[in-house]
Amino acid sequence: MACLIPSQLQKFQEDGFLVLEGFLSADECEAMQRRIDEIVAKMDVPLHCRTEFSTQEEEQLRAQGSTDYFLSSGDKIRFFFEKGVFDKQGNFLVPPEKSINKIGHALHALDPIFRCVTHSHKVQQPHFGGEVAPHQDASFLYTEPLGRVLGLWIALEDAMLENGCLWFIPGSHTGGVSRRMVRTPAGSVPGTSFLGSEPIRDNSLFVPTPVLRGALVLIHGEVVHKSEQNLSDRSRQAYTFHLMEAAGTIWSPDNWLQPTPELPFPPLYT
Repeated sequence: MACLIPSQLQKFQEDGFLVLEGFLSADECEAMQRRIDEIVAKMDVPLHCRTEFSTQEEEQLRAQGSTDYFLSSGDKIRFFFEKGVFDKQGNFLVPPEKSINKIGHALHALDPIFRCVTHSHKVQQPHFGGEVAPHQDASFLYTEPLGRVLGLWIALEDAMLENGCLWFIPGSHTGGVSRRMVRTPAGSVPGTSFLGSEPIRDNSLFVPTPVLRGALVLIHGEVVHKSEQNLSDRSRQAYTFHLMEAAGTIWSPDNWLQPTPELPFPPLYT
C-alpha cells in the first residue's frame, strides 16, 4: 500500500481516523507476538522502576512524571504495567507476562522485527501530511504547526467491544488541542506537568471501532479517542507508533519525548 485512494483519504480527513483491514498477515502478527513473549521473558525491572501506565492526569503525574524511568525511555525498551499488579513492596501479584500494559518507547528502532514492520514499504505513505481515558495524541506529541503527527495502531489480535477496541469522536480533530503534557525544568518533581485541561466529553459522541487481527487504524494526532477496560478473558495486543511530517515541522522542545544523540528520530523514507 503506497498511498490511500481518494475516498479513503477523504474519510480520514473528515473523521480523523481510518481503518484498513488486512494490513498485516496472520504470520506477521504471530511473529511480533512471539518476539514480545521473548522480550517479556527476559524482563528485569528493578522494584523502584515498576511504573503503572496511565493517561489519567493525576495518575500520570504521580507515576510517570515523577520517575526518570519513564522520562528517559524514548531511546530504550522499557516496561510499563497495568494497575493493581504489584503489592505494596512492588512484587508481582500476577504472572509477569500478564502484567504488561505497554512496552516503550524504542521498539521501532532497537528491535529488528519491530523495526522491519515500522520501516516496511506498507507503512511508507508520503501522501499523508488497560482502559485508556479519552485523549489526543498531540497532547503528548506536540508540533508546530499542528496536524503533523499520525498514529499507526496495528491489531495483533482481534480488538472487539468486549476486549477493549478503540473508540473515536469522529471529526474531533478539527478543534485544536485541549491540554499538553510538558517537561518541567530540570530537577523539578514531578518531571512533567499539564497545560490546560481535558474537557468533560459526552460519551454518546464516541463510536466503537472493532477490528480484526492485522488491521491498521490510522489516527490523526488531534482526534479524541479512548479504549474501555478489557473485561473479557481474551487479551488485546497491539503495536502502535507515530509518524511526523518532517518538512516545515517543529517538534516542541518541551515535549516529554525528545530525540537523543544515540537515537535521533529516524526518517521513514528519504
